Amino acid sequence: MTKFEKLFGKKKPIIAMVHLNPMPGTPLYDAEAGVEGMVEAARRDLQYLQDADVDAVMFGNENDRPYELNVDIASTATMAYIIGRLRPEIRKPFGVNVLWDPMSTVALAAATGASFVREIFTGTYASDMGPWTPDAGKALRYRNALHRDDLVMLYNVSAEFADSMDRRSLPDRARSAVFSSIPDAVLVSGAITGEAAEMSDLEAVKAKLPDTPVLANTGVRHATVADILKIADGCIVGSSLKVDGNTWNSVDPERAKEFMSIVKKARGE
Repeated sequence: MTKFEKLFGKKKPIIAMVHLNPMPGTPLYDAEAGVEGMVEAARRDLQYLQDADVDAVMFGNENDRPYELNVDIASTATMAYIIGRLRPEIRKPFGVNVLWDPMSTVALAAATGASFVREIFTGTYASDMGPWTPDAGKALRYRNALHRDDLVMLYNVSAEFADSMDRRSLPDRARSAVFSSIPDAVLVSGAITGEAAEMSDLEAVKAKLPDTPVLANTGVRHATVADILKIADGCIVGSSLKVDGNTWNSVDPERAKEFMSIVKKARGE
């Protein structure tokens, strides 16, 4: 079995997002609620998602707009503190994503005991954050230096808020990333958070990578998840499980349960 299969233990796993509230020092930080307020909000969303029986959860700093390519130390430290506080309550495999910083993401995984990470590890992009050139070689060497060679690496190969400066097709870029950078899975995204990847992109990447898990990374909805899972090897979902389907709201427990009911039917469970 691959590391991906061993970790999730499910065919076509659903990874649900715990979107943490804005970190201290970021423009949208709620100083009145403070870090304790962040812990309680994350605890509530975590409970709702686990009660809905998602296959895994991932903690991310989606609210830290505008995003950074070299994340402030306070953000990574605060994320580690929140996850540490919640660690005894986490019943599912969990991962982390520090937008948009591969090194901080790997460091956070090592500090918290996360089983997987998601990031942009490869490519060259023109982005809202400026020129974007992640270094997969450096990130993977850092992972091993921290003795986390077991860490499952999810590579987003179609960055949100950005356009690839590499003129090769998305499937060819994905194939090259698998050959050169050894991801455990490849993620295909829409243009921004909450916007669906094109089905044609999912199909083309999966056709090019029949032996590598390919997941839909953004914009998966109740109405589309069954069709997406006919192509993709799983998905990451956030906005669709929120109150009114709004990315910035808290998790809606009923929407989460309904989503997983559709997923289980699609998986034949």
